[in-house]
Amino acid sequence: MDHHIIPAIMSGGSGTRLWPTSTERLPKQFHSLIGGDSLIQATIKRVRGQAGAVTFGAPIMLANAQHEALVDAHLAQIGCQASAIALEPAGRNTAAAAAIAAMLAAEQNENALVLLLPADHVIADAAAFRAVIAKAAPHARERIVTFGVQPDRPETGYGYIKQGAALGDGVYAIDMFKEKPKAAVAQAYLDDGGYSWNAGIFLFSPAVLLREFAAAAAIRDASASALAQARRSAEKIYFSQAAFEAIPKAPLDIAVMEATRFGAVAPCDIGWADIGSWDEVHRLSPHDEAGNARHGEVVTLDARNNLLRSDGPRICVAGVEDLMVIASGDTVVVAPLSRAQDVKRLLELASAAS
Repeated sequence: MDHHIIPAIMSGGSGTRLWPTSTERLPKQFHSLIGGDSLIQATIKRVRGQAGAVTFGAPIMLANAQHEALVDAHLAQIGCQASAIALEPAGRNTAAAAAIAAMLAAEQNENALVLLLPADHVIADAAAFRAVIAKAAPHARERIVTFGVQPDRPETGYGYIKQGAALGDGVYAIDMFKEKPKAAVAQAYLDDGGYSWNAGIFLFSPAVLLREFAAAAAIRDASASALAQARRSAEKIYFSQAAFEAIPKAPLDIAVMEATRFGAVAPCDIGWADIGSWDEVHRLSPHDEAGNARHGEVVTLDARNNLLRSDGPRICVAGVEDLMVIASGDTVVVAPLSRAQDVKRLLELASAAS
């Protein structure tokens, strides 16, 4: 059986841990953080064309309303025409995005599946990702399939999925969702081998997903109401502020996945990363012979294992190692790579001082 899949790409985040490059006006998905296309463009490109019995349709974009021009520009640069661009006037998390994506997809093709995925992830092996989508597609007719990333380290920054009974080739029932663990617990998950990182990527039939919103019907119904009241112009969908803000906030994992009996997980090894901090950018970027990751105009002398990134002024460093130096606009951030998580706090302090 052939499967038509409509990608639904969520582009609402602000990426504050990647400040000063990522800002509310120009968040991380619209940047090229490790070379090549912007993150949103790379996301679109990996879900185009065909993969085995799967054909990908034109994407549905779910974006912050203030980023309308950015979405238009980044789509145009890669020759992509979206089937719908839903412009959200407020953040309502992934459950609302999933419900709206399901409704829009059903308008286009009631037999299509929806692939819901964030715009700001890195997937190094696009072919492997497309292959696992094709493998999961038959199961997504009856189940909501999430793609669990095979862990390669005891990561404490991600949630985990424990797989249950096998449902078919490489697809399993979900035994349990696990919150972000402490280091010892994460190591135990890694040793066990039956756990995957929760990447927040889902494949589903619109009818099945909307049915399984029974435990969070208020989100589904308020999303339907907001969509019914929205103004449409060509592919653009403009929501009423009041109607959209009436949708309760919740992630899809909590609203649906933890309650449904029809969840499934497809573990995969696809070179996935959620770039949420500058140390992750350093890890994934190409390095020079001294281990420095460079972007922009950079000069080094006896410098090792640094992230040196400028969108404007030249960066010159000597005799330093394991540092991040980020220059963007009128701001320069300097910190040890080990303190990359403190960038969000620096942004808060800088905003309070301005």
